[in-house]
Amino acid sequence: MNEELAKRLRELLLDGKWIANTNFQDEIRSTSWQEAIYKHGKLNSIALLTFHINYYLNGLCNVFEGGGLEIRDKYSFEMPAIGSQSDWDDLIYEFLGNAERFSKHVSNMDEQQLQQPFVKEEFGTYQRNIEAQIEHGYYHLGQVVILKKLLEQMEN
Repeated sequence: MNEELAKRLRELLLDGKWIANTNFQDEIRSTSWQEAIYKHGKLNSIALLTFHINYYLNGLCNVFEGGGLEIRDKYSFEMPAIGSQSDWDDLIYEFLGNAERFSKHVSNMDEQQLQQPFVKEEFGTYQRNIEAQIEHGYYHLGQVVILKKLLEQMEN
């Protein structure tokens, strides 16, 4: 099960095409920093969605590495300003590193750990939390794709 979960994570975050015909890496790498920070009405920007997913990947990796669950939903959209291509590249680099790190942790888990409570019993199992990240990631990947289509329409 761990290998299947890791494969699904990599497909969503790094290199897949099966479910959405794209992945986060392909979408964010083909986005300029100006496109990434563009806000269409009240919608979140591509940069903010990337930051949001990265926030959770990093926080969960901290738990996988023996640390505490230090992330809080209320901070998951508190992104530092992006004012240059360098700032955007740094976020992409961090995101891709955490995506790889998260996938490796999942790949290295055994079935017993997957069924253990995640931090507290009330948070469900490790497996449930990993699957939630996959579902959460696809939700936001869909938003990124729509935002890129809106940007494309504006350019034409």
